[in-house]
Amino acid sequence: MNIDAHLAPYAALSATSQGRRFAEPPSSSRTEFQRDRDRIIHCAAFRRLEYKTQVFVNHEGDLFRTRLTHSLEVAQIARSVARNLRLNEDLIEAISLAHDLGHTPFGHAGQDALNACMRDYGGFEHNLQSLRVVDALEQRYGAFDGLNLTFETREGILKHCSLKNAAGLGTIGQRFIDRRQPSLEAQLANLADAIAYNNHDIDDGLRSGLLTVEQLAEVDLFARHRHEVEAAFPGISGRRAIHETVRRMINALIVDLIQTSAARIAQAQPASIDDVRSAAKLIAFSDRMRQDAALLKRFLHENLYRHYLVNRMTTKARRIITALFDAFMEEPILLPPDYRLPAGQDGLQARKIADYIAGMTDRYAMREHRRLFTVEEI
Repeated sequence: MNIDAHLAPYAALSATSQGRRFAEPPSSSRTEFQRDRDRIIHCAAFRRLEYKTQVFVNHEGDLFRTRLTHSLEVAQIARSVARNLRLNEDLIEAISLAHDLGHTPFGHAGQDALNACMRDYGGFEHNLQSLRVVDALEQRYGAFDGLNLTFETREGILKHCSLKNAAGLGTIGQRFIDRRQPSLEAQLANLADAIAYNNHDIDDGLRSGLLTVEQLAEVDLFARHRHEVEAAFPGISGRRAIHETVRRMINALIVDLIQTSAARIAQAQPASIDDVRSAAKLIAFSDRMRQDAALLKRFLHENLYRHYLVNRMTTKARRIITALFDAFMEEPILLPPDYRLPAGQDGLQARKIADYIAGMTDRYAMREHRRLFTVEEI
């Protein structure tokens, strides 16, 4: 039985995968991309996503999204689109579930703080860290470090990369140097990510009280679907109205993405994944929807991510990350033994510290901070 028979010729096919860094015998019951997905789900970094947050820090409430729920939503959206475009759903799921494995505690505030700490040691970027997690940091197998994922999954995890960093990554970074595209599955995961976080940040922002429906009514994408809901369900209000509106927004974005991408693929007529890599980007929104999504993103940036209550928590988060890094660099003996290096290796020690901090959950980072700086904690 040809397991790729239902896929388009331009999809990433299991039979023509570029393989793994370390050769392994094939599975008798799963495709290579299914194995990738299963390895990701069972790894420690994936479990920790449950206690890493998007906008709201973990202790602020149980109903807000975490990196784990976000990753599941990305996978659901991406698989829906992939099925319509006859792309590889197993690969798209693996990429979606792994794309945030390297994220720090405290969301983007944590990443920015750790990047500042690592300025003299090569910087810190969560996409590179996600790749580092699956290539080296997870230790589950006797034959190799990391999860030994396929090239296609690793390619999708590495969404962005500077030319300097790409030069040191070998074949996985070469596309950034050659200015070639990744697979359609990787392109799709990137946009599914944007659909998920824009819409769930609306939901979380309204739930928290930091955003109001009146504010969002100024955003055309939200206003259009809110009016549809009110017309379909006169008198609807509260959480039910919000859920109906957000659901319609997500659907509109998905439908537009499918239709626009299908038209681009039909025009380009790629006959293989190699044609995809040499073509212009084929997975995309229409111009109108891209503008609508950009306006929504700008609104969230100005009204939610910069809200003074969010700023208070992100300022605390930056201070926690910076204080932990500085303390560990000054006295590596404070680190667990697995993260200590002999004196005189500041660059490598800094990277080990970054690995340690990036692997923390929100609550573990706060607990470590108390252990180091509060007399009552041990």
